[in-house]
Amino acid sequence: MGMTGSPPPGFAPRTVRCPACGRPARYAPDNPWRPFCSARCKQVDLGAWASEAYRVPDPTPPTPGPETPPH
Repeated sequence: MGMTGSPPPGFAPRTVRCPACGRPARYAPDNPWRPFCSARCKQVDLGAWASEAYRVPDPTPPTPGPETPPH
């Protein structure tokens, strides 16, 4: 992207699938919701993270302590 906020010459925006609804979404600097297709889909995704519907797995098993029984 240039200093003016416009894409460089020859830039071709991509179309990707919206992670929330699966519809086509324009993945370009002029799409304020990218990679989502709309503000609604962006908010739905944010709500899912906030309500802990999505989780990042913890690969480290808990170490046994006084309150954790060993396996």
